[in-house]
Amino acid sequence: MMEKRRLGKTDMDVSVLGFGGAEIGAQQIARETITQLLNSALDAGLNVIDTASAYWTSELMIGEAVSHRRREFYLLTKCGATDGFSRYDWSKSGVLSQIERSLKNLKTDYLDLIQLHSCEIAELKKGEAIEALRVARDRGYSRYIGYSGDSKAAKYAIETGAFDTLQTSISIADQEAIELTLPLAKSSGMGVIAKRPIANAAWRTGQKPAESYHHTYWDRLKRLDYDFLKNDLQNSISTALRFTLSQDGVATAIVGTTRPDRWRENADLLAEGPLDAANIAKIRARWMKVADNRWIGQV
Repeated sequence: MMEKRRLGKTDMDVSVLGFGGAEIGAQQIARETITQLLNSALDAGLNVIDTASAYWTSELMIGEAVSHRRREFYLLTKCGATDGFSRYDWSKSGVLSQIERSLKNLKTDYLDLIQLHSCEIAELKKGEAIEALRVARDRGYSRYIGYSGDSKAAKYAIETGAFDTLQTSISIADQEAIELTLPLAKSSGMGVIAKRPIANAAWRTGQKPAESYHHTYWDRLKRLDYDFLKNDLQNSISTALRFTLSQDGVATAIVGTTRPDRWRENADLLAEGPLDAANIAKIRARWMKVADNRWIGQV
């Protein structure tokens, strides 16, 4: 049985691993594979599915694959950015229309969490996007509202006091949040969702990834040169994932994959339990020695 943790002050006891829907939206995956992928995730004990309006066809595919199992998982999506990040609309009417479209795509009459998707400080200050989420909650579109983003914008979002949860990047290659936002989120009672928790496993092939989305983490990891990344790949991924889940306040880590058998493997990676304090200290010490102030949280 996969470990579950309470997501801040919400009533959600979430599995420590959650499914991230970006990859299935970005890649051309057969519908049958996606159905197997999502159902195998639920069968493995995951009870969190996280997606976004911006993730191309992700919401549609999730709705088609697992809407019949809606009572078995918490459903999270994001708004503001849409259509593969080609369009942004932070107006009250725009955000509400996006949420209504997400409900249709996901074949559900409610969400467990709706999140603003990397909304900048200037837009947060305008207040329309936040007001739209409050209206969505009042209308029963979503039980809780959250902010998904990083660095100073995430800090500002926490300080508004408007949100129930924070989704932010935390990994061996992305540690700004550990000092900048995690303590503040915890003291505010916000649940924390870790995104990109294994830094996209950018080291896995030993070659610079072709996908530019992974290049920042590849470059950072080359400089960090952690000893444990020289170990067996499964062991190194286990260490990286357990590091993220050992950070105070983190309830769940969102992992994306297109391989249906990956969920059992990922669950096995956590079998050793939390990463020990000595290894956490080594990873943190190396980060503090090497990282500079340009190594901010990655969207």
